[in-house]
Order: sequence, then C-alpha cells, then structure tokens
Amino acid sequence: MRGKSPWVPDRPLFIGLAGGSGSGKTTVAEDLIGTLEGAVSYLQHDAYYRHMPELSYEERTRVNYDHPSSLETELLVEHLESLRSGIAIERPVYDFAQHLRADETVRVAPAPVVLVEGILVLAEPELRSELDLKIFVDTAPDVRLARRMERDIEERGRTLESVITQYFATVRPMHLEFVEMSKRYADLIIPEGHNPAAVATVVELIRSRLG
Repeated sequence: MRGKSPWVPDRPLFIGLAGGSGSGKTTVAEDLIGTLEGAVSYLQHDAYYRHMPELSYEERTRVNYDHPSSLETELLVEHLESLRSGIAIERPVYDFAQHLRADETVRVAPAPVVLVEGILVLAEPELRSELDLKIFVDTAPDVRLARRMERDIEERGRTLESVITQYFATVRPMHLEFVEMSKRYADLIIPEGHNPAAVATVVELIRSRLG
C-alpha cells in the first residue's frame, strides 16, 4: 500500500539511464547508487513488463519483449509522479523465467535522486518528459551480446539457443529501431558501462544540480 514518506522532497532530480541490452547500464546505476549512498531511489523499466497471465507459457515466450508495447510505461510514469509528490510506491517484481509478474512488490520511497534505468527509457516520450537528466550508455554490439548471453543464462534460466534466437529475432532489430535512435535525446553519452571517469562526472553533475 502507498503511504506518505517521512521525507518529502522539494524537487527530486529524475535521471534516465538508457542503452542497449548488455551495455552496462546496471553497472553505471550501481556505481551511482553506491557513490550517492542513501540519496537514490532506483527503478528498473523492465520490472514493468506487462502481466499477461491470460496467455500460455508458450505464447508468452513469443512476445516481443524488446518492443515498447511490452512495457506498462504508463504505470511507471504514474509511479514517478507519486515519487515526485513525496509518496512511496510499490514497484512490480517480474519473473523473467515465467514471463509473469510475481505476487510480491518492492516498496520504493522518495529520495533526492530518482534513477530510472532501461533500454527504452529515452524512447518513450511520456517517460522522457519526466526526466531532468538523460544518460545513454553506448557499448559495441559484440560486447552487449556477450554480456546478455551470460546474464540470461546465469540469472534468468535461459538456454544458449533461446538467447541467440531472441537476439536475432527481436533484440537486434528493436535496438536499431528504438534504442539506437533514442540516443539523440541524451544529455550525456557514456562510452562503455564500466567507466569510472564518466561516472565521477555524472556524480559531480548530480551534486551541483542538487545544490
């Protein structure tokens, strides 16, 4: 359930962190959260995949999860507006093995910085309009593919064949159609995910914006 947080921000800083699958967005996010300890609320766009229990498991595996329509972005925008008003939200939890939302949620409280991370964060106009600072992590395709394979097999229970099939069927074409073009909206582009100098620059920018 939602409730008022004891800390109500005057003006939280909303940051969007985008880039292709496997680009290193999560690494950048973790570096920012660790450096700005206690000052960041973190939302992952892919926690907002649509819940489709009406479909069979086989049907759910055929959904194009790299297309904007697969995400309930309108709920994320609603949650951002709540956080901007100082109201805590209940963030969905997505089960990537079953392609369904889990029963539990995660409570996210308002904070001076709200960090939103995902491949399509800058591709969605309604979501983009909520952001004060827009960052794109730009990483070579072969590196992104290798990282995605490792993540999906080890963390999401996928097979190597399914990862490669999905990459060429939807990940690559959707990246070219939606993700790559969204780079034009970025205020800052970070080359590669592990880039301490770039992260330090972002931290100083955040601190200056927060005063």
